[in-house]
Amino acid sequence: MEWTGALYADTPTAEASVYIGAPLAKVWNVVTDIELMPIFSTELKSAAWVDPVRGPQLGNSFTGTSRHPKLGEWSTTSYVVECDAPRAFSWAVGNAETPGATWRFTLELEDDGTRLRQWVRMGPGPSGLSIAIAAMPEKEQKIVFVRMRELEQAIEHTLAAIKTFIEGEEH
Repeated sequence: MEWTGALYADTPTAEASVYIGAPLAKVWNVVTDIELMPIFSTELKSAAWVDPVRGPQLGNSFTGTSRHPKLGEWSTTSYVVECDAPRAFSWAVGNAETPGATWRFTLELEDDGTRLRQWVRMGPGPSGLSIAIAAMPEKEQKIVFVRMRELEQAIEHTLAAIKTFIEGEEH
């Protein structure tokens, strides 16, 4: 990935994928169960649907609490902005129109299983990253670079954990 010179205003992205030896529907059920997601994540510690009709439906919202050793703990509200079962699920953090970040899972048939991709785009709205940049504007490129590398590693960890969880259930 190339982030040299990237700025927050450029809405930088990180993405990774993994092959999972399970059908689309099984993978879909796991990646859209936001209350299960904290067991796979290095930062997300809890998540819960806000809406009375819970689940992955366009417009539904959920709260999440995350923790990072250098950034502390924070909670956000996210909004489901894409729900195309069993192909794509995405949510906007903070504000659906100008999110602080947008996260997305995509699922594709591959051989006898599923190719699962996770993607994140920072911005264009404010987030913890934009707060850090405002405090140290001369270090914006480094701040963005470091955070995007952390997110790339977190995505790889999450995908590996999801693969282990699903394939463990399959056998």
